[in-house]
Amino acid sequence: MALPMRNNVKLLLRFIQKHRSQSRLFSAGECADTKPCTWARVFSGIQPTGVPHLGNFLGALQSWVSLQSQYPSVLYSIVDLHSITQPQDPALLRLHILDMAASLLACGINPDTSILFQQSQVSEHAELSWILGCLTSMPRLRHLPQWKMKSKQKNEGSVGLYTYPVLQAADILLYKSTLVPVGEDQVQHLELAQDLARIFNHQYGELFPEPRALLSSTRKVKSLREPSSKMSKSDPQKMATVSLTDSPDDIALKIRRAVTDFTSEVTFDPERRPGVSNLVLLHAGVAGLSVEEVVLQAQGMDTARYKQLVAEAVIQRLGPIREEILRLRAERGHLELLLRQGARRARELAAPTLQEVRQRVGFC
Repeated sequence: MALPMRNNVKLLLRFIQKHRSQSRLFSAGECADTKPCTWARVFSGIQPTGVPHLGNFLGALQSWVSLQSQYPSVLYSIVDLHSITQPQDPALLRLHILDMAASLLACGINPDTSILFQQSQVSEHAELSWILGCLTSMPRLRHLPQWKMKSKQKNEGSVGLYTYPVLQAADILLYKSTLVPVGEDQVQHLELAQDLARIFNHQYGELFPEPRALLSSTRKVKSLREPSSKMSKSDPQKMATVSLTDSPDDIALKIRRAVTDFTSEVTFDPERRPGVSNLVLLHAGVAGLSVEEVVLQAQGMDTARYKQLVAEAVIQRLGPIREEILRLRAERGHLELLLRQGARRARELAAPTLQEVRQRVGFC
């Protein structure tokens, strides 16, 4: 029986804890139960930060491309509503949205088989976020990593930053998504989406499937200059990050200057040799090889020669992507058209879901 709105939130929290033990994480390609995968719907989003870097490509985008052939319904969103939790220059944001669209297409996202769209063009995201926010407690949001990390950096935070995870949950639930590719640092935010699906279903009747996480098997790519930190576009050290549009000369220079150590042999030991191990992971990722195969291939090389081998592999893998991004960048009208078409397809799925929500909460 649905809980009356006046019931104590603690009842809902006890309900969540009772059912949370059923949640599971899955590797890419694995179904959420023993049923065939034909029922699954995949959703993921990426902020419009411009052209992605090599860490984004290996950690997420390669997997996104492969998921298109594994599942019948796949949606990828450029989440510009999320991006304005930090100050943005409007003209630069518009440029970054199109650069991200060009990059996703160049990496292999197919707008004919997947739905690629701009989040702000589908207003149902914001409305569902408000409704879900009314089912969420402030202490629940206060303990999520996004708020704890970023509000501490600035000694304050906006309301948008505080409710960021609720919008994430709305992004996922709006399409009745069942599988969500995420990094390990986003698992807690996905748990909020699972909790909100349970709360809504318990209060208003079954509507939302409980989304599950698809964890990438690829380890995080680290900074070339500080291998204890992940590769980041905001890194002030220009030699630390490889962009997908870097020239072959830039890639070769950055990898040649990558921090390693004083042992010349190439081995994989992330704890003791983080710099060399990071290069091994990069090499394995762009070449489609296992770590063991890469280390075997590097036998007899010193790290200087191995860096050349890694640079050649990265240049070969990113070359066609770079060329396609540069070509698409020049076709702004085409990119805008694809995003409008994607938003129209997304709304065809989102509008009926929101209509059901509105009816159940009493708006219609």
